[in-house]
Amino acid sequence: MREQISAEEAVTIGVDYGTLSGRAVVVRVRDGVQLGDAVHEYRHGVVERNLPGDSRPLPPDWALQIPEDWRDVLRHAVPAALAAAGVTPEQVTGLGTDFTACTVLPTTRGGTPLCELPQFGERPHAYPKLWRHHAAQGQADRINALAEQRGEPWPARYGGKISSEWEYAKALQLLEEDPEVYQAAERWIEAADWIVWELTGAENRNLCTAGYKGIHQPDLLPGSGRPGAEFLAALHPDFAGFTEKVEFPLSPLGARAGGLSSRAAAWTGLNEGIPVSVGNVDAHVTNAAARALEPGHLLAIMGTSTCHIMNSDRLSEVPGMCGVVADGVVPGLWGYEAGQSGVGDIFGWAARTALPEEYAREARERGISAHQLLTEKAAVQPVGAHGLVALDWHSGNRSVLVDHHLSGLLLGLTLDTRPEEIYRALLEATAFGTRTIVEAFEESGVPVTEFTVAGGLPKNAFLMQIYSDVLRRPINVIGSDQGPALGSAIHAAVAAGAYSDIRTASEEMGRVHRALYTPDPDRARAYDLLYAEYRELHDHFGRGGSGAMHRLRALRDQARTAANLPATLSDTLPDMHPDLDGVTA
Repeated sequence: MREQISAEEAVTIGVDYGTLSGRAVVVRVRDGVQLGDAVHEYRHGVVERNLPGDSRPLPPDWALQIPEDWRDVLRHAVPAALAAAGVTPEQVTGLGTDFTACTVLPTTRGGTPLCELPQFGERPHAYPKLWRHHAAQGQADRINALAEQRGEPWPARYGGKISSEWEYAKALQLLEEDPEVYQAAERWIEAADWIVWELTGAENRNLCTAGYKGIHQPDLLPGSGRPGAEFLAALHPDFAGFTEKVEFPLSPLGARAGGLSSRAAAWTGLNEGIPVSVGNVDAHVTNAAARALEPGHLLAIMGTSTCHIMNSDRLSEVPGMCGVVADGVVPGLWGYEAGQSGVGDIFGWAARTALPEEYAREARERGISAHQLLTEKAAVQPVGAHGLVALDWHSGNRSVLVDHHLSGLLLGLTLDTRPEEIYRALLEATAFGTRTIVEAFEESGVPVTEFTVAGGLPKNAFLMQIYSDVLRRPINVIGSDQGPALGSAIHAAVAAGAYSDIRTASEEMGRVHRALYTPDPDRARAYDLLYAEYRELHDHFGRGGSGAMHRLRALRDQARTAANLPATLSDTLPDMHPDLDGVTA
Protein backbone atom coordinates (compact mmCIF):
# COMPACT_ATOMS: atom_id res chain seq x y z
CA MET A 1 0.00 0.00 0.00
CA ARG A 2 1.31 3.44 -0.96
CA GLU A 3 2.18 5.64 2.00
CA GLN A 4 0.05 8.76 2.38
CA ILE A 5 1.78 12.08 3.00
CA SER A 6 0.49 15.50 3.84
CA ALA A 7 -0.08 18.10 1.15
CA GLU A 8 2.68 20.23 2.66
CA GLU A 9 5.47 17.64 2.57
CA ALA A 10 8.24 18.26 0.04
CA VAL A 11 9.31 15.68 -2.53
CA THR A 12 11.93 15.46 -5.23
CA ILE A 13 11.91 13.46 -8.45
CA GLY A 14 14.79 11.35 -9.74
CA VAL A 15 14.88 10.26 -13.37
CA ASP A 16 17.16 7.37 -14.30
CA TYR A 17 18.00 6.81 -17.97
CA GLY A 18 18.97 3.17 -18.56
CA THR A 19 19.89 1.20 -21.65
CA LEU A 20 16.36 0.17 -22.61
CA SER A 21 14.08 2.47 -20.62
CA GLY A 22 13.84 5.48 -18.37
CA ARG A 23 12.28 5.46 -14.92
CA ALA A 24 11.10 8.22 -12.60
CA VAL A 25 10.66 7.99 -8.84
CA VAL A 26 9.02 10.43 -6.43
CA VAL A 27 10.83 10.58 -3.08
CA ARG A 28 9.96 12.27 0.20
CA VAL A 29 12.72 14.70 1.10
CA ARG A 30 12.75 14.25 4.85
CA ASP A 31 13.42 10.50 4.89
CA GLY A 32 13.82 9.13 1.34
CA VAL A 33 10.58 7.15 1.32
CA GLN A 34 9.67 6.35 -2.28
CA LEU A 35 6.08 7.35 -2.91
CA GLY A 36 5.59 6.45 -6.55
CA ASP A 37 7.46 5.45 -9.68
CA ALA A 38 6.91 4.81 -13.38
CA VAL A 39 8.89 3.33 -16.26
CA HIS A 40 8.82 4.27 -19.94
CA GLU A 41 10.33 1.87 -22.47
CA TYR A 42 12.28 3.49 -25.30
CA ARG A 43 10.35 3.05 -28.53
CA HIS A 44 13.54 2.35 -30.49
CA GLY A 45 15.49 0.61 -27.71
CA VAL A 46 19.10 0.08 -28.74
CA VAL A 47 19.67 0.83 -32.44
CA GLU A 48 22.17 -1.81 -33.52
CA ARG A 49 20.76 -3.35 -36.70
CA ASN A 50 19.84 -0.31 -38.81
CA LEU A 51 18.63 3.25 -38.44
CA PRO A 52 14.85 3.73 -38.19
CA GLY A 53 13.38 3.60 -41.70
CA ASP A 54 16.69 2.56 -43.24
CA SER A 55 17.30 -1.05 -44.26
CA ARG A 56 21.06 -0.69 -44.55
CA PRO A 57 22.76 -2.68 -41.75
CA LEU A 58 25.02 -0.96 -39.26
CA PRO A 59 28.62 -2.22 -39.02
CA PRO A 60 29.75 -4.63 -36.28
CA ASP A 61 29.78 -3.44 -32.66
CA TRP A 62 27.60 -0.37 -33.20
CA ALA A 63 24.99 0.70 -30.62
CA LEU A 64 23.04 3.94 -31.08
CA GLN A 65 20.01 5.61 -29.51
CA ILE A 66 17.31 8.11 -30.46
CA PRO A 67 17.11 11.41 -28.49
CA GLU A 68 13.34 11.62 -28.83
CA ASP A 69 13.08 8.41 -26.80
CA TRP A 70 14.76 10.24 -23.94
CA ARG A 71 12.37 13.19 -24.16
CA ASP A 72 9.47 10.75 -24.07
CA VAL A 73 10.60 9.60 -20.61
CA LEU A 74 9.98 13.14 -19.37
CA ARG A 75 6.60 13.27 -21.11
CA HIS A 76 5.36 9.91 -19.83
CA ALA A 77 7.29 8.56 -16.83
CA VAL A 78 7.44 11.77 -14.80
CA PRO A 79 3.69 12.56 -14.91
CA ALA A 80 2.87 8.89 -14.30
CA ALA A 81 5.17 8.75 -11.25
CA LEU A 82 3.64 11.94 -9.91
CA ALA A 83 0.15 10.48 -10.28
CA ALA A 84 1.21 7.18 -8.68
CA ALA A 85 2.63 9.08 -5.70
CA GLY A 86 -0.53 11.12 -5.24
CA VAL A 87 1.34 14.38 -4.81
CA THR A 88 0.87 17.73 -6.50
CA PRO A 89 3.40 19.60 -8.65
CA GLU A 90 3.57 22.22 -5.90
CA GLN A 91 5.15 19.66 -3.57
CA VAL A 92 8.01 18.95 -6.00
CA THR A 93 11.01 21.00 -4.90
CA GLY A 94 13.65 19.60 -7.24
CA LEU A 95 14.40 17.29 -10.15
CA GLY A 96 17.53 15.20 -10.72
CA THR A 97 18.66 12.95 -13.55
CA ASP A 98 21.29 10.32 -14.26
CA PHE A 99 22.34 8.55 -17.44
CA THR A 100 24.32 5.65 -18.81
CA ALA A 101 27.88 6.61 -19.69
CA CYS A 102 29.69 7.06 -21.87
CA THR A 103 26.61 7.74 -23.99
CA VAL A 104 27.60 10.71 -26.10
CA LEU A 105 26.20 12.68 -29.01
CA PRO A 106 27.12 15.44 -31.50
CA THR A 107 24.98 18.57 -31.43
CA THR A 108 24.82 22.11 -32.74
CA ARG A 109 25.97 24.94 -30.53
CA GLY A 110 22.37 25.30 -29.37
CA GLY A 111 22.09 21.66 -28.35
CA THR A 112 20.14 20.22 -31.29
CA PRO A 113 21.25 16.64 -31.96
CA LEU A 114 22.72 16.40 -35.47
CA CYS A 115 20.60 13.32 -36.17
CA GLU A 116 17.53 15.58 -35.96
CA LEU A 117 18.75 17.81 -38.79
CA PRO A 118 17.36 16.75 -42.20
CA GLN A 119 20.78 16.62 -43.87
CA PHE A 120 22.13 14.15 -41.31
CA GLY A 121 19.12 11.94 -40.58
CA GLU A 122 20.56 9.03 -42.59
CA ARG A 123 24.10 9.33 -41.23
CA PRO A 124 24.75 6.85 -38.37
CA HIS A 125 27.52 8.98 -36.90
CA ALA A 126 25.04 11.81 -36.33
CA TYR A 127 23.23 9.72 -33.70
CA PRO A 128 24.09 9.27 -30.01
CA LYS A 129 26.55 6.46 -29.41
CA LEU A 130 25.42 4.32 -26.50
CA TRP A 131 27.83 3.21 -23.79
CA ARG A 132 28.03 -0.26 -25.34
CA HIS A 133 29.03 1.05 -28.77
CA HIS A 134 32.38 -0.75 -29.07
CA ALA A 135 33.25 0.01 -32.69
CA ALA A 136 35.93 2.52 -31.70
CA GLN A 137 38.33 -0.06 -30.27
CA GLY A 138 40.88 0.65 -33.00
CA GLN A 139 40.85 4.36 -32.14
CA ALA A 140 41.17 3.56 -28.43
CA ASP A 141 44.16 1.32 -29.16
CA ARG A 142 45.89 4.14 -31.06
CA ILE A 143 45.17 6.68 -28.33
CA ASN A 144 46.61 4.33 -25.72
CA ALA A 145 49.68 3.50 -27.83
CA LEU A 146 50.44 7.15 -28.50
CA ALA A 147 50.01 8.07 -24.85
CA GLU A 148 52.42 5.33 -23.84
CA GLN A 149 54.91 6.35 -26.52
CA ARG A 150 54.86 9.98 -25.38
CA GLY A 151 54.91 9.17 -21.67
CA GLU A 152 51.65 11.01 -21.00
CA PRO A 153 50.82 11.21 -17.28
CA TRP A 154 47.04 10.73 -17.50
CA PRO A 155 46.75 7.01 -18.47
CA ALA A 156 47.78 6.07 -14.93
CA ARG A 157 44.50 7.57 -13.71
CA TYR A 158 42.65 5.12 -15.97
CA GLY A 159 44.41 1.90 -15.12
CA GLY A 160 46.86 2.38 -18.00
CA LYS A 161 44.29 2.39 -20.84
CA ILE A 162 41.22 4.30 -21.88
CA SER A 163 38.24 2.39 -23.22
CA SER A 164 36.64 2.32 -26.65
CA GLU A 165 33.44 3.31 -24.85
CA TRP A 166 34.72 6.79 -23.97
CA GLU A 167 34.42 10.26 -25.44
CA TYR A 168 37.79 10.56 -27.19
CA ALA A 169 37.78 7.18 -28.93
CA LYS A 170 34.21 7.65 -30.16
CA ALA A 171 34.98 11.18 -31.35
CA LEU A 172 38.08 10.06 -33.24
CA GLN A 173 36.02 7.34 -34.91
CA LEU A 174 33.48 10.00 -35.92
CA LEU A 175 36.20 12.17 -37.44
CA GLU A 176 37.85 9.36 -39.37
CA GLU A 177 34.66 7.76 -40.68
CA ASP A 178 32.41 10.79 -41.27
CA PRO A 179 34.46 14.02 -41.24
CA GLU A 180 31.50 16.09 -42.46
CA VAL A 181 29.42 15.20 -39.41
CA TYR A 182 32.47 15.75 -37.20
CA GLN A 183 32.94 19.26 -38.55
CA ALA A 184 29.23 20.01 -38.10
CA ALA A 185 29.36 18.89 -34.47
CA GLU A 186 29.87 22.14 -32.59
CA ARG A 187 29.33 20.34 -29.28
CA TRP A 188 30.24 16.77 -28.28
CA ILE A 189 28.28 16.11 -25.13
CA GLU A 190 27.42 13.32 -22.73
CA ALA A 191 23.73 12.42 -22.67
CA ALA A 192 23.87 13.04 -18.91
CA ASP A 193 24.55 16.71 -19.66
CA TRP A 194 22.38 16.95 -22.76
CA ILE A 195 19.21 15.94 -20.89
CA VAL A 196 19.90 18.66 -18.30
CA TRP A 197 20.29 21.10 -21.21
CA GLU A 198 16.86 19.97 -22.43
CA LEU A 199 15.39 20.48 -18.95
CA THR A 200 16.85 23.92 -18.24
CA GLY A 201 17.43 25.41 -21.68
CA ALA A 202 21.12 26.08 -20.90
CA GLU A 203 24.24 24.00 -21.40
CA ASN A 204 25.77 22.51 -18.27
CA ARG A 205 28.59 19.97 -17.83
CA ASN A 206 29.19 17.78 -14.79
CA LEU A 207 32.49 16.93 -13.18
CA CYS A 208 31.77 13.19 -13.07
CA THR A 209 31.46 12.37 -16.78
CA ALA A 210 34.23 14.81 -17.67
CA GLY A 211 36.63 13.02 -15.34
CA TYR A 212 35.71 9.40 -15.96
CA LYS A 213 34.79 9.50 -19.65
CA GLY A 214 36.41 12.69 -20.94
CA ILE A 215 40.04 12.48 -19.65
CA HIS A 216 39.67 15.59 -17.49
CA GLN A 217 42.48 15.62 -14.92
CA PRO A 218 43.27 19.27 -14.10
CA ASP A 219 46.06 18.53 -11.60
CA LEU A 220 47.96 16.58 -14.29
CA LEU A 221 47.18 18.43 -17.51
CA PRO A 222 47.80 22.18 -17.82
CA GLY A 223 45.35 24.54 -19.46
CA SER A 224 42.03 22.82 -20.11
CA GLY A 225 42.86 19.83 -17.91
CA ARG A 226 42.58 17.58 -20.97
CA PRO A 227 45.05 16.15 -23.51
CA GLY A 228 46.63 18.99 -25.49
CA ALA A 229 46.32 19.93 -29.14
CA GLU A 230 49.74 18.51 -30.01
CA PHE A 231 48.76 15.08 -28.72
CA LEU A 232 45.42 15.18 -30.52
CA ALA A 233 46.99 16.33 -33.79
CA ALA A 234 49.36 13.36 -33.67
CA LEU A 235 46.28 11.12 -33.81
CA HIS A 236 44.79 13.06 -36.73
CA PRO A 237 45.58 16.61 -37.88
CA ASP A 238 41.90 17.61 -37.77
CA PHE A 239 41.55 16.28 -34.22
CA ALA A 240 43.73 19.04 -32.78
CA GLY A 241 40.78 21.27 -31.96
CA PHE A 242 38.55 18.58 -30.50
CA THR A 243 38.71 20.03 -26.98
CA GLU A 244 36.70 23.05 -28.18
CA LYS A 245 33.71 20.74 -28.68
CA VAL A 246 33.71 19.60 -25.03
CA GLU A 247 35.16 22.58 -23.19
CA PHE A 248 32.74 24.13 -20.69
CA PRO A 249 32.93 25.08 -16.98
CA LEU A 250 32.30 21.99 -14.88
CA SER A 251 29.69 21.99 -12.12
CA PRO A 252 30.17 20.07 -8.86
CA LEU A 253 27.86 17.16 -8.12
CA GLY A 254 24.76 18.08 -6.16
CA ALA A 255 24.79 21.64 -7.47
CA ARG A 256 21.88 23.42 -9.11
CA ALA A 257 22.26 23.39 -12.90
CA GLY A 258 19.35 25.77 -13.44
CA GLY A 259 15.59 26.04 -13.24
CA LEU A 260 13.08 23.92 -15.15
CA SER A 261 12.26 25.62 -18.46
CA SER A 262 8.71 26.31 -19.60
CA ARG A 263 9.08 23.71 -22.37
CA ALA A 264 10.25 21.01 -19.94
CA ALA A 265 7.54 22.04 -17.45
CA ALA A 266 4.95 21.35 -20.15
CA TRP A 267 6.51 17.92 -20.81
CA THR A 268 6.63 16.85 -17.18
CA GLY A 269 3.63 18.60 -15.63
CA LEU A 270 5.94 20.19 -13.06
CA ASN A 271 6.21 23.85 -12.16
CA GLU A 272 8.52 26.04 -14.19
CA GLY A 273 11.64 27.18 -12.38
CA ILE A 274 12.08 24.35 -9.87
CA PRO A 275 15.76 23.46 -9.33
CA VAL A 276 17.32 20.89 -11.66
CA SER A 277 20.46 19.29 -10.29
CA VAL A 278 23.68 18.80 -12.24
CA GLY A 279 23.71 15.63 -14.36
CA ASN A 280 25.38 12.46 -13.18
CA VAL A 281 26.21 8.89 -14.18
CA ASP A 282 23.74 6.18 -13.20
CA ALA A 283 26.33 4.13 -11.32
CA HIS A 284 28.00 6.99 -9.50
CA VAL A 285 24.78 8.58 -8.29
CA THR A 286 23.70 5.25 -6.76
CA ASN A 287 26.36 5.46 -4.03
CA ALA A 288 24.32 8.13 -2.30
CA ALA A 289 21.20 5.95 -2.48
CA ALA A 290 23.07 3.00 -0.92
CA ARG A 291 24.83 5.04 1.79
CA ALA A 292 28.10 3.90 0.23
CA LEU A 293 30.07 7.14 0.32
CA GLU A 294 32.72 6.41 2.95
CA PRO A 295 36.30 5.40 1.99
CA GLY A 296 36.63 1.69 1.20
CA HIS A 297 32.92 1.05 0.68
CA LEU A 298 32.66 -0.60 -2.75
CA LEU A 299 29.29 -0.50 -4.49
CA ALA A 300 28.59 -2.95 -7.33
CA ILE A 301 25.64 -1.84 -9.44
CA MET A 302 24.53 -5.00 -11.21
CA GLY A 303 22.35 -4.98 -14.30
CA THR A 304 23.09 -5.70 -17.94
CA SER A 305 26.64 -4.81 -16.95
CA THR A 306 28.18 -4.12 -13.56
CA CYS A 307 29.83 -0.91 -12.48
CA HIS A 308 31.99 -0.84 -9.35
CA ILE A 309 32.27 2.53 -7.60
CA MET A 310 34.32 3.25 -4.49
CA ASN A 311 35.57 6.34 -2.71
CA SER A 312 38.96 6.48 -1.06
CA ASP A 313 41.07 8.98 0.83
CA ARG A 314 44.16 7.82 -1.06
CA LEU A 315 45.26 8.08 -4.68
CA SER A 316 46.85 5.05 -6.29
CA GLU A 317 47.45 3.65 -9.76
CA VAL A 318 45.11 0.68 -9.90
CA PRO A 319 45.50 -1.46 -13.06
CA GLY A 320 42.47 -1.61 -15.31
CA MET A 321 40.37 0.97 -13.52
CA CYS A 322 37.93 2.96 -15.61
CA GLY A 323 39.15 6.01 -13.78
CA VAL A 324 40.00 7.71 -10.54
CA VAL A 325 38.73 11.27 -10.25
CA ALA A 326 39.02 13.85 -7.47
CA ASP A 327 35.51 14.64 -6.18
CA GLY A 328 34.16 12.27 -8.85
CA VAL A 329 31.46 10.77 -6.61
CA VAL A 330 31.42 12.95 -3.51
CA PRO A 331 33.45 16.09 -2.71
CA GLY A 332 36.65 15.57 -0.79
CA LEU A 333 37.48 11.99 -1.82
CA TRP A 334 38.96 10.17 -4.78
CA GLY A 335 36.26 8.28 -6.64
CA TYR A 336 37.32 5.02 -8.31
CA GLU A 337 35.38 3.27 -11.06
CA ALA A 338 35.80 -0.24 -12.44
CA GLY A 339 33.38 -2.42 -14.34
CA GLN A 340 32.34 -5.57 -16.14
CA SER A 341 30.91 -5.00 -19.61
CA GLY A 342 28.58 -7.98 -19.49
CA VAL A 343 26.81 -9.56 -16.52
CA GLY A 344 23.03 -9.71 -16.85
CA ASP A 345 23.53 -9.66 -20.61
CA ILE A 346 25.47 -12.92 -20.26
CA PHE A 347 22.75 -14.55 -18.17
CA GLY A 348 20.21 -13.47 -20.76
CA TRP A 349 22.35 -15.02 -23.50
CA ALA A 350 22.45 -18.30 -21.59
CA ALA A 351 18.69 -18.32 -21.10
CA ARG A 352 18.22 -17.86 -24.83
CA THR A 353 20.80 -20.28 -26.15
CA ALA A 354 21.16 -23.03 -23.52
CA LEU A 355 17.47 -23.67 -22.82
CA PRO A 356 16.08 -26.83 -24.44
CA GLU A 357 12.37 -27.11 -25.18
CA GLU A 358 11.74 -29.40 -22.20
CA TYR A 359 13.08 -26.70 -19.86
CA ALA A 360 11.15 -23.94 -21.60
CA ARG A 361 7.97 -26.00 -21.33
CA GLU A 362 8.52 -26.59 -17.61
CA ALA A 363 9.04 -22.87 -17.03
CA ARG A 364 5.83 -22.06 -18.91
CA GLU A 365 3.80 -24.68 -17.06
CA ARG A 366 5.05 -23.44 -13.69
CA GLY A 367 4.62 -19.79 -14.61
CA ILE A 368 8.23 -18.86 -13.86
CA SER A 369 10.98 -17.33 -15.95
CA ALA A 370 13.79 -19.24 -17.61
CA HIS A 371 16.17 -17.56 -15.18
CA GLN A 372 14.21 -18.78 -12.17
CA LEU A 373 14.13 -22.34 -13.49
CA LEU A 374 17.84 -22.43 -14.31
CA THR A 375 18.67 -20.91 -10.93
CA GLU A 376 16.61 -23.51 -9.08
CA LYS A 377 18.28 -26.39 -10.90
CA ALA A 378 21.77 -24.87 -10.52
CA ALA A 379 21.41 -24.24 -6.80
CA VAL A 380 21.15 -27.90 -5.80
CA GLN A 381 24.63 -28.80 -7.00
CA PRO A 382 27.72 -28.51 -4.79
CA VAL A 383 30.47 -26.13 -5.83
CA GLY A 384 32.53 -27.54 -8.68
CA ALA A 385 30.20 -30.44 -9.48
CA HIS A 386 29.63 -29.15 -13.01
CA GLY A 387 33.34 -29.41 -13.87
CA LEU A 388 33.20 -26.06 -15.69
CA VAL A 389 34.86 -22.69 -15.60
CA ALA A 390 33.95 -19.72 -17.78
CA LEU A 391 35.35 -16.34 -18.74
CA ASP A 392 32.79 -13.53 -18.48
CA TRP A 393 33.93 -11.62 -21.56
CA HIS A 394 30.95 -11.99 -23.89
CA SER A 395 30.90 -8.17 -24.14
CA GLY A 396 34.65 -7.79 -23.80
CA ASN A 397 36.52 -6.89 -20.65
CA ARG A 398 36.23 -3.45 -19.08
CA SER A 399 38.33 -4.13 -15.96
CA VAL A 400 41.06 -5.04 -15.41
CA LEU A 401 42.19 -5.84 -18.96
CA VAL A 402 40.35 -3.00 -20.78
CA ASP A 403 39.94 -4.93 -24.01
CA HIS A 404 36.58 -5.11 -25.77
CA HIS A 405 37.91 -7.48 -28.41
CA LEU A 406 38.10 -10.30 -25.89
CA SER A 407 35.26 -12.83 -25.91
CA GLY A 408 33.58 -15.40 -23.70
CA LEU A 409 34.89 -18.89 -23.03
CA LEU A 410 33.46 -22.04 -21.41
CA LEU A 411 35.86 -24.84 -20.49
CA GLY A 412 35.04 -28.36 -19.35
CA LEU A 413 31.99 -29.23 -21.47
CA THR A 414 31.07 -32.91 -21.82
CA LEU A 415 28.08 -34.76 -23.25
CA ASP A 416 26.73 -34.88 -19.69
CA THR A 417 26.79 -31.11 -19.18
CA ARG A 418 23.33 -29.75 -18.36
CA PRO A 419 21.90 -26.27 -19.18
CA GLU A 420 21.76 -25.32 -15.50
CA GLU A 421 25.44 -26.18 -15.14
CA ILE A 422 26.36 -23.82 -17.96
CA TYR A 423 24.16 -21.17 -16.36
CA ARG A 424 25.80 -21.63 -12.97
CA ALA A 425 29.30 -21.48 -14.46
CA LEU A 426 28.42 -18.13 -16.01
CA LEU A 427 27.02 -16.80 -12.72
CA GLU A 428 30.26 -17.86 -11.04
CA ALA A 429 32.38 -16.32 -13.79
CA THR A 430 30.93 -12.86 -13.14
CA ALA A 431 31.68 -13.30 -9.43
CA PHE A 432 35.25 -14.27 -10.31
CA GLY A 433 35.49 -11.15 -12.48
CA THR A 434 34.41 -9.03 -9.53
CA ARG A 435 36.97 -10.73 -7.27
CA THR A 436 39.67 -9.89 -9.82
CA ILE A 437 38.68 -6.23 -9.55
CA VAL A 438 38.61 -6.26 -5.75
CA GLU A 439 42.07 -7.86 -5.66
CA ALA A 440 43.40 -5.23 -8.09
CA PHE A 441 42.27 -2.51 -5.67
CA GLU A 442 43.82 -4.13 -2.62
CA GLU A 443 47.08 -5.10 -4.34
CA SER A 444 47.43 -1.43 -5.31
CA GLY A 445 47.06 -0.21 -1.74
CA VAL A 446 43.40 0.81 -1.91
CA PRO A 447 41.60 -1.32 0.70
CA VAL A 448 38.05 -2.55 0.18
CA THR A 449 36.39 -2.61 3.61
CA GLU A 450 32.71 -3.09 2.74
CA PHE A 451 30.78 -4.48 -0.25
CA THR A 452 27.25 -3.45 -1.26
CA VAL A 453 25.19 -4.41 -4.31
CA ALA A 454 22.44 -2.57 -6.17
CA GLY A 455 20.54 -2.90 -9.44
CA GLY A 456 18.19 -5.58 -10.77
CA LEU A 457 20.35 -8.67 -10.24
CA PRO A 458 20.50 -8.67 -6.40
CA LYS A 459 16.94 -10.02 -6.52
CA ASN A 460 18.55 -13.40 -7.30
CA ALA A 461 19.48 -14.67 -3.83
CA PHE A 462 21.47 -17.62 -5.21
CA LEU A 463 23.62 -15.27 -7.28
CA MET A 464 24.26 -13.06 -4.25
CA GLN A 465 25.30 -16.04 -2.15
CA ILE A 466 27.75 -17.06 -4.88
CA TYR A 467 29.26 -13.56 -4.75
CA SER A 468 29.56 -13.68 -0.96
CA ASP A 469 31.26 -17.09 -1.08
CA VAL A 470 33.59 -16.16 -3.94
CA LEU A 471 34.56 -12.81 -2.41
CA ARG A 472 34.71 -14.23 1.13
CA ARG A 473 32.86 -11.12 2.29
CA PRO A 474 29.48 -10.18 3.74
CA ILE A 475 27.27 -8.49 1.15
CA ASN A 476 24.98 -5.55 1.83
CA VAL A 477 22.01 -4.90 -0.44
CA ILE A 478 20.61 -1.48 -1.28
CA GLY A 479 17.14 -0.95 0.17
CA SER A 480 15.64 0.38 -3.04
CA ASP A 481 14.60 -1.17 -6.33
CA GLN A 482 15.34 2.13 -8.03
CA GLY A 483 18.83 2.94 -6.79
CA PRO A 484 19.97 5.38 -9.50
CA ALA A 485 16.64 7.23 -9.54
CA LEU A 486 16.72 7.49 -5.73
CA GLY A 487 20.30 8.77 -5.96
CA SER A 488 19.22 11.41 -8.44
CA ALA A 489 16.36 12.43 -6.15
CA ILE A 490 18.90 12.76 -3.30
CA HIS A 491 21.08 15.02 -5.44
CA ALA A 492 17.99 17.02 -6.36
CA ALA A 493 17.30 17.56 -2.65
CA VAL A 494 20.81 18.96 -2.22
CA ALA A 495 20.41 21.19 -5.29
CA ALA A 496 17.12 22.47 -3.84
CA GLY A 497 18.82 23.37 -0.56
CA ALA A 498 17.02 20.80 1.61
CA TYR A 499 20.39 19.38 2.70
CA SER A 500 23.78 21.04 2.97
CA ASP A 501 25.70 18.30 1.14
CA ILE A 502 25.43 14.87 -0.49
CA ARG A 503 26.69 12.96 2.56
CA THR A 504 24.04 14.42 4.85
CA ALA A 505 21.29 13.81 2.32
CA SER A 506 22.49 10.23 1.81
CA GLU A 507 22.32 9.45 5.52
CA GLU A 508 18.71 10.66 5.71
CA MET A 509 17.38 9.51 2.34
CA GLY A 510 19.55 6.50 1.44
CA ARG A 511 18.61 2.86 2.06
CA VAL A 512 20.79 -0.22 2.75
CA HIS A 513 20.35 -3.68 4.33
CA ARG A 514 23.63 -4.77 5.84
CA ALA A 515 25.18 -8.26 5.67
CA LEU A 516 22.18 -9.95 4.07
CA TYR A 517 24.58 -12.58 2.72
CA THR A 518 27.61 -14.01 4.50
CA PRO A 519 30.20 -16.47 3.15
CA ASP A 520 30.08 -20.16 3.91
CA PRO A 521 33.65 -21.34 4.74
CA ASP A 522 33.36 -24.69 2.94
CA ARG A 523 31.93 -23.21 -0.25
CA ALA A 524 34.47 -20.39 -0.11
CA ARG A 525 37.35 -22.89 -0.03
CA ALA A 526 35.89 -24.77 -2.98
CA TYR A 527 35.48 -21.55 -4.91
CA ASP A 528 39.11 -20.66 -4.26
CA LEU A 529 40.06 -23.69 -6.37
CA LEU A 530 37.74 -22.69 -9.21
CA TYR A 531 38.95 -19.12 -9.02
CA ALA A 532 42.54 -20.28 -9.50
CA GLU A 533 41.45 -21.93 -12.77
CA TYR A 534 39.62 -18.75 -13.78
CA ARG A 535 42.73 -16.65 -13.17
CA GLU A 536 44.88 -18.99 -15.23
CA LEU A 537 42.51 -18.64 -18.20
CA HIS A 538 42.10 -14.92 -17.53
CA ASP A 539 45.82 -14.29 -17.76
CA HIS A 540 46.42 -16.68 -20.66
CA PHE A 541 43.78 -15.24 -22.99
CA GLY A 542 43.82 -11.71 -21.63
CA ARG A 543 47.51 -11.01 -21.12
CA GLY A 544 49.09 -12.33 -24.29
CA GLY A 545 49.29 -16.07 -23.80
CA SER A 546 47.00 -16.53 -26.79
CA GLY A 547 45.71 -14.12 -29.41
CA ALA A 548 43.01 -16.54 -30.58
CA MET A 549 40.11 -14.40 -29.34
CA HIS A 550 41.33 -11.37 -31.27
CA ARG A 551 41.93 -13.38 -34.43
CA LEU A 552 38.52 -15.03 -34.27
CA ARG A 553 36.84 -11.67 -33.78
CA ALA A 554 38.71 -10.22 -36.77
CA LEU A 555 37.63 -13.17 -38.92
CA ARG A 556 34.04 -12.72 -37.76
CA ASP A 557 34.01 -9.02 -38.58
CA GLN A 558 35.59 -9.56 -41.99
CA ALA A 559 33.07 -12.27 -42.89
CA ARG A 560 30.06 -10.28 -41.72
CA THR A 561 31.24 -7.14 -43.45
CA ALA A 562 31.81 -9.02 -46.70
CA ALA A 563 28.32 -10.54 -46.44
CA ASN A 564 26.80 -7.14 -45.51
CA LEU A 565 25.56 -8.52 -42.19
CA PRO A 566 25.45 -6.63 -38.87
CA ALA A 567 27.03 -7.90 -35.67
CA THR A 568 24.29 -7.38 -33.09
CA LEU A 569 23.35 -7.96 -29.52
CA SER A 570 19.99 -9.67 -29.07
CA ASP A 571 16.94 -7.48 -28.99
CA THR A 572 15.04 -10.10 -26.96
CA LEU A 573 16.81 -9.48 -23.66
CA PRO A 574 14.04 -7.31 -22.14
CA ASP A 575 11.56 -10.17 -22.57
CA MET A 576 13.95 -12.71 -21.07
CA HIS A 577 14.90 -10.68 -18.02
CA PRO A 578 13.21 -7.27 -17.66
CA ASP A 579 14.97 -6.49 -14.37
CA LEU A 580 18.36 -6.26 -16.08
CA ASP A 581 17.83 -2.75 -17.42
CA GLY A 582 19.40 -0.89 -14.59
CA VAL A 583 22.85 0.58 -14.27
CA THR A 584 25.08 0.19 -17.31
CA ALA A 585 27.71 2.87 -16.89
